[in-house]
Amino acid sequence: MRTWQVGDVMTKDVATVGAQTPYRQIVDVLIRRGISAVPVVDGFRRVLGVVSEADLLHKVERAGHPDERRVFEGRRRRTAREKADALLAGELMTAPAVTTFPEASLPAAARLMDREAVKRLPVLDDLGRLVGIVTRSDLLRVHLRNDAEIREDVVQEVLRRVLAVRDGLVTVQVRDGAVTLDGRLDRRTAVDLAGRLAAQVSGVVAVHNAIGYDVDDTSLVDLDPGQATPVA
Repeated sequence: MRTWQVGDVMTKDVATVGAQTPYRQIVDVLIRRGISAVPVVDGFRRVLGVVSEADLLHKVERAGHPDERRVFEGRRRRTAREKADALLAGELMTAPAVTTFPEASLPAAARLMDREAVKRLPVLDDLGRLVGIVTRSDLLRVHLRNDAEIREDVVQEVLRRVLAVRDGLVTVQVRDGAVTLDGRLDRRTAVDLAGRLAAQVSGVVAVHNAIGYDVDDTSLVDLDPGQATPVA
């Protein structure tokens, strides 16, 4: 069962700068493109780092302040002062960049952003070259899928292809991304698996599993999704 990946939602037309790009030109790129950060790449489109608005604002914070030491006190970050003095992208960028790949799942990308406290991830191909960028808002696009598309995936991919459930045994309703499963199957493990797999369908926000079962076989079988057998 295929779920949406980073490559499905990333922006492919990525604005970039080089390590020697000056401060004013970086600001121009961000404002002109309506973005909040830009990857810094070399001649082979390998990502060296990322310059964000936060990196650029250090210079604005310091500008015109009579006591530079007080501007940065309490931060205990030498980089704040260094970036306030920086003039080129290579000096301003945050490095190394936190990156991902087109084949990464959306949940994995979201966890990476949260763990590293970043708002976007440059996307690299197998050779480490920049092929796109994915932001927090891009990851949320999966929840713009309409209910009919989600229902089709649950019916076709989960019930028919993976579990081989015959038509009519289980009904599927989707409203605002919330899936309701109803009907009856012969084994509890099949019921539980149907619920877990439905929750993995791209765009699903919740699953209410109301499928009944004839036999509680949970104490006999530890069923793995890859070992699913046809359901009578």
